[in-house]
Amino acid sequence: MTPESPKNAGSGDAPALTVVVPIYNGHDALSRCLAALQEYTPNASVLLIDDASTDERVSALARQYATHNGWEFIQHSHNLGFVKTANEGLSLSDGHTILLNADAIVTPFWLEAFRLAIGRVPDLATATPWSNNAEICSFPGFLRAQPVPESAHELAGYLYHSHQPRYPEIPTGVGFCLLITAQAKQRIGAFDAETFGYGYGEENDYCLRARQAGLKNILLDNAYVAHIGNQSFADLGMQPNQQSMQRLLGKHPDYVRMIEEYIHTDPLSTLRCEIINGLIKHRPDLARELGIGNHDSQ
Repeated sequence: MTPESPKNAGSGDAPALTVVVPIYNGHDALSRCLAALQEYTPNASVLLIDDASTDERVSALARQYATHNGWEFIQHSHNLGFVKTANEGLSLSDGHTILLNADAIVTPFWLEAFRLAIGRVPDLATATPWSNNAEICSFPGFLRAQPVPESAHELAGYLYHSHQPRYPEIPTGVGFCLLITAQAKQRIGAFDAETFGYGYGEENDYCLRARQAGLKNILLDNAYVAHIGNQSFADLGMQPNQQSMQRLLGKHPDYVRMIEEYIHTDPLSTLRCEIINGLIKHRPDLARELGIGNHDSQ
C-alpha cells in the first residue's frame, strides 16, 4: 500500500487541503468523477485509494489519472471497507481533508468555496455542498434524489459568484462530499470503524460527536457538487438499513427525533427559495433546466 506520485498538500498561505477518494468498483461513475477532478481541481493534493476493486479496469483507470496529474494512488491488496479506507485517507492527509465519493462529480470553484469557508467559519468541523442527491443538502428539491443536471457547472458558477454564503449549521453532513477540518481530526479523531463496519451512519456519528465537542457542521451554500448515488461500494451490500440505524441510535438515542424535527421545520427552505428566485430572475434558462419556478422548493 505504498503511495505513488506524492504531492504537497498545500503551499504558501493557503490551508493544507487534500481530496481523498475511496474507490471500490463503479468504473463508469469513477470515470466521470476523475475527469471532473482533473478539470476543476488543478494543482491540488488528491489521494485515490482503491480498496481492492474486483473490476481490473478500476485500478488501471485510477492509476492512469494519478500518474497524469501527479496525484497519490494507493491500491489495497484486500478489501477493508469504506470506513477504514476513509480513515486511512484522513490519517495520510495533513491539515484539512475532503472525502469525496467516487460517484460524485465536482464543479468549478468547488475547492475555492471550501477554502473560503475554512477561513471564515470559526470552530468548523464539517462542510457539505449543495447537490442534486444529498438528502438535507439537496437542491432544488429538499430530500429528493434528482438527476445530475447537464448544466451543473453553470449552477456552481452562479452560486460561487452571485450568492453570498451564509454557512448555515446543519445537524449532520452528507458523506458524498464532506470536508473534515484539521481541528475536527485533532479533537474527535476519525470515523468509528469498530461500530459502523463497512459503512452507513459513520458520518452522522462523526458530525454528532463534532457538535458535542462544540464544533460546527455547515452547508457550503455557495458550492455545488453533483452526486450519482449508490455506485461505489454498492455491491458490498452497503445500503442503509435497520441494523445501521440501530448502531447509530445506540450511540445517539435522540438522533431520529432531532432529524425529524429538522425535516419538519426545514430551516434551509428560505435559503433555497432565495437562490431559486435569483436563478429565475438572472438565469431563467438555468432555472428552466432545473425544473424550478417562482415558488418554494418543497
